Amino acid sequence: MFISIRHVNFQYPHTKELTIEDFSLNINQGEVISILGNSGSGKSTVLRIIAGLEIPLSGSITIGDKVVVDKHTFIPPEKREVGMVFQDYALFPHMTVEKNIQFGLKGLSKKQKQMRTEDMLSLVDMSNFKKRYPYELSGGQQQRIALARALAPAPSLLIFDEPFSNLDAEIQIKIRDELAEILKKARITSIFVTHDQSDARALANRIVYIEEGKITEVVQNKQ
Repeated sequence: MFISIRHVNFQYPHTKELTIEDFSLNINQGEVISILGNSGSGKSTVLRIIAGLEIPLSGSITIGDKVVVDKHTFIPPEKREVGMVFQDYALFPHMTVEKNIQFGLKGLSKKQKQMRTEDMLSLVDMSNFKKRYPYELSGGQQQRIALARALAPAPSLLIFDEPFSNLDAEIQIKIRDELAEILKKARITSIFVTHDQSDARALANRIVYIEEGKITEVVQNKQ
């Protein structure tokens, strides 16, 4: 077991019901998990709690051998070693692809940063685009750069929030297959939320179904 989420409860201010109720899940190292649910089911909130963007009412989360939150502990997002890929990719428009990837690389020499950048660009097959700006890239290319930036600091865990929602349907399948291949090469533990069954089946080792903040079923998808 690499990630342990135990009995997590969460409630947004000024609401009467729990948004997340008794959420528990164990994840193995290198496993890709999909949290599948409709809009408002709480799936994105789970990611925010794991990333440290929200604080649960109760419960605990352990990543590797480090407790990141429990009743005594709260480790802030920047110290959790969690990489995030957002729906809108959140690339810095005034920075080149190269500078976007290097933004999160701390404590490395200029040469080390350059080598890590080249490695990430090669991984996502974007080596020829490092001097371009985000506005010069297609949606699929922007997603690859967002992924490279998230992977560059070598996070323990990578999380995605609806990673294909901004892509045209005609390229969605292609990008999804590319992402599956990149995650396989990187061998990184990943969690992504989606409302699309086909996306979940194409990417995940296990699919976690969630309704009204509760896990209703966990299904083994592929090895």
